[in-house]
Amino acid sequence: MQFYLIAGEPSGDALGAALMAGLKQLVPDVVFHGVGGPLMQAQGLNSQFAMDELSVMGIAEVLPKYRALKRRITECADAVLRLKPDALITIDSPDFCLRVAKQVKAGSDIKTIHYVAPSVWAWRAGRAAKMARVIDHVLALLPFEPPLMQAAGMGCDFVGHPVVSEPVASQTEITEFRQRHGINEAPLLLILPGSRRGEVDRLAPVFGQTLARVIQARPDLRVVVPAANAVAARVQELVADWTGDPVILQGDANEKRAAFGAADVALAASGTVSLELAAASTPMVIAYDMNWFSRILIGRMLKIDTVTLVNLVSQTRVVPEFLGAECTPDKIAGGIMDVLDNPRAQQAAMDLTMKRLGRGNEAPGLRAAKAVLNAL
Repeated sequence: MQFYLIAGEPSGDALGAALMAGLKQLVPDVVFHGVGGPLMQAQGLNSQFAMDELSVMGIAEVLPKYRALKRRITECADAVLRLKPDALITIDSPDFCLRVAKQVKAGSDIKTIHYVAPSVWAWRAGRAAKMARVIDHVLALLPFEPPLMQAAGMGCDFVGHPVVSEPVASQTEITEFRQRHGINEAPLLLILPGSRRGEVDRLAPVFGQTLARVIQARPDLRVVVPAANAVAARVQELVADWTGDPVILQGDANEKRAAFGAADVALAASGTVSLELAAASTPMVIAYDMNWFSRILIGRMLKIDTVTLVNLVSQTRVVPEFLGAECTPDKIAGGIMDVLDNPRAQQAAMDLTMKRLGRGNEAPGLRAAKAVLNAL
């Protein structure tokens, strides 16, 4: 049995590697082809070209590479048609992956499986119907997504979210982290201003002003800022004048995990980080803003009243959000103080979120592998 897989960014590489490990467990002689990063290559993939070529976002970044990306799409589709694998498995990165699937479907009846459902529950519902023209089956990360994919004409399995299989810090690791950074018993605020340059530039000044207000009310508060590698240098620049002498973390997964477990509250940009915080049982406040045009446009397109995945999965609204015009230092600071005053208010919702995402069940990679084999 053989599969052709495509991942275009690090998160997809992690999903692909776990899926490949699951397939190897179920089909020991399985063979892999395609495009992936170091994690997928460690599972036996000889990548057709460097995955980094696909890790581009935004019109300004894509346009100069358009011809090269178009050529890579055709190269991938041609390889699939030549190899005739049991399935083409595309992982997230829909702008690239669905174009490959379209060419494959135009020239064959090879099964196409896409890992990560589009967030049609939030906006642009028409994406599911468009995907159904070239995708046979979807592997979904969120439990409420299968009916939406099935209604569009695709098979779909909820296979669990990878966050549930990530390790969490032990109490010993948490205690050692606090001692190592001189935090000890002081209240700890974790600040996560995002992983992309644009959002860090927008949010860090607001988060810094928020911090000043919170420390004025809680002068004993300590601050830790985990910085994604891609924006670490910029984060260092932007937090240089923050009050509270924040500790900046970069690149060490163990330190980050311990920080998540040690924090009494987190202030985070909107995104999947809310699930990482929930996995660590860290109560949170979510804040996000964008340029005025995007704020108006997306605000009109959104179909949901919350963007925080903990709120959506648990079907509660216990995690406070400060979005768009509400993303101001005074309002965010008030939200943080409320959480510090009542730190257990989010616990039930976080526990329920982890349970609904698959904690305690088979690992998502193995569930995804079984779903692939069942779809065939």
